[in-house]
Amino acid sequence: MLNKQHNIRYKRLITTTFIVVVMSLYFISCKDKNEDLVAFDYNSELVPTMVTDTISTLISDSGITRYKLVADVWMVFDKAKEPYWFFPEGLYLEQFAPDFEIEATVEADTAWYYSTKDMWRLKKNVHVENMKGEQFDSDELFWDKESAKVYSDAYIEIKSGEKEIKGYGFESNQSMTEYRIFRPHDGIFLFSDNPPSDTLESGALIEPDVEPVLSDKVQQVDKNR
Repeated sequence: MLNKQHNIRYKRLITTTFIVVVMSLYFISCKDKNEDLVAFDYNSELVPTMVTDTISTLISDSGITRYKLVADVWMVFDKAKEPYWFFPEGLYLEQFAPDFEIEATVEADTAWYYSTKDMWRLKKNVHVENMKGEQFDSDELFWDKESAKVYSDAYIEIKSGEKEIKGYGFESNQSMTEYRIFRPHDGIFLFSDNPPSDTLESGALIEPDVEPVLSDKVQQVDKNR
């Protein structure tokens, strides 16, 4: 009987000792791993929280499908001071009327969307065509969805049938059917000869000082979204 109790105690001692040794090795291993970690200086203004390749999606506004967006690369900077989307390799956008007729198409080599302000900035080879077939070409356009206006102080060319108008300073409704050039080359003002002085204020957009760059330490990369 004593021998049996002794064997039980001995087995318990061996089991306890084994557990202690295993736990000690585990904690030593974790400590070594933590010491090997390298601190990563994450710049939320330049490093995206998400990158998506080859996107084609429909966007709703107030529960109604209003836009079709197509892009080769979509980068999201939702942790930046002024959250924004960035399309470094171009953008194609279709805007739909409530009956799903295409109101306008938009193309640009580079685009930014500032989600807080609901503001688009289109840059380089910006081309817009409205439902009347009129074409607008500029180096830069701003689209303020909150005020439903498109504007720019850059050079712009408008083709309407055989008529062509060129100038600097532009404002339009967002369907691009009512518009005016403030400083036309041919001396023809559309709609108003005396536009308000604050019409072309581009607001306080917070733009990156340098182009965002992809890092090999991007926190989340979604290749198939």
